[in-house]
Amino acid sequence: MSVVLTFTAAAGQVCSTAAECANQGVDNFVGTPKRVWAGVAALVSLVGVVAGASAWVRSARRGGHRGTRGAVVALAAGLLGGVNGAVDLAVADGGPGSGNGVVGAAAAAVLGVVAVVLGLLVLTRSRRPEPVG
Repeated sequence: MSVVLTFTAAAGQVCSTAAECANQGVDNFVGTPKRVWAGVAALVSLVGVVAGASAWVRSARRGGHRGTRGAVVALAAGLLGGVNGAVDLAVADGGPGSGNGVVGAAAAAVLGVVAVVLGLLVLTRSRRPEPVG
């Protein structure tokens, strides 16, 4: 219950235009649209990293799908979050603290690359034949 109330209170602080944000005095705790975009992209990339890491652990085991489903999730989430982070960095007008979501976008881009690499490693490992003996 308190999580919903906290989310509702935080969502009320999101400005819809640059003029509205300028009148509020953008600080570190106000969510501008670009900050929200970067934050969601970073969360999607983080989901990809977690899926890729768990798939990496599962791929070492024998039998079953050997983590390929997690690898596909890691690839998809990593690409989606990483590309959104890179686009947000490309369109940002200022640096950190400007309300453009630069820090979140950079985190999304880095985590997206990590998720894609983990997904590719798991897919490569799952295609190798199992050792005999």
